[in-house]
Amino acid sequence: MKKRWIMRFIFTLMLSLSSLSLFADEWVGALAPNFSLKDQTGKIHQLQDYQGQWLVVYFYPKDKTPGCTTEAKNFRDSLAEFSKLHTKIVGVSIDSVESHKEFSQMHDLNFPILADDEKKMSTNYKTLMSLGPLSFSKRESFVIDPMGNIVKHYPDVNAESHFQQILNDLPALQKL
Repeated sequence: MKKRWIMRFIFTLMLSLSSLSLFADEWVGALAPNFSLKDQTGKIHQLQDYQGQWLVVYFYPKDKTPGCTTEAKNFRDSLAEFSKLHTKIVGVSIDSVESHKEFSQMHDLNFPILADDEKKMSTNYKTLMSLGPLSFSKRESFVIDPMGNIVKHYPDVNAESHFQQILNDLPALQKL
């Protein structure tokens, strides 16, 4: 009886783990959801603005927090490397334009940070997380090809090394 229970547990665990990997890949090959949001300067950005270019859209929880600051500074410092790969970077959180403006100025960010204060983009990209009255975007990223298709989804992001992971993956993704 005990052996049967262990086998069921292992089967259930394996099934759960395989469904998680399928969930993580549901985006690959899908058309990226459109967006129309203001950046830290008040300029409106839409997906169509990036047509013909590679685009990294990274979602993050909150301006001025340690992990989000590290991630933003890493993208800032590696922007020239992304440019060599013909790739633009866009950050997104549910903070306001004003919060993004302060965050951007504080850290000399040289790429758009989009204010998803109505939570539409985070909802459409399924990154919105709610814990009771608190909401935030989960730390996830998407690589979008010049035709607007998602070619890579990063559902589990390390704020310190994620920029390098994308830089390492981009050449292979651009050959697909």
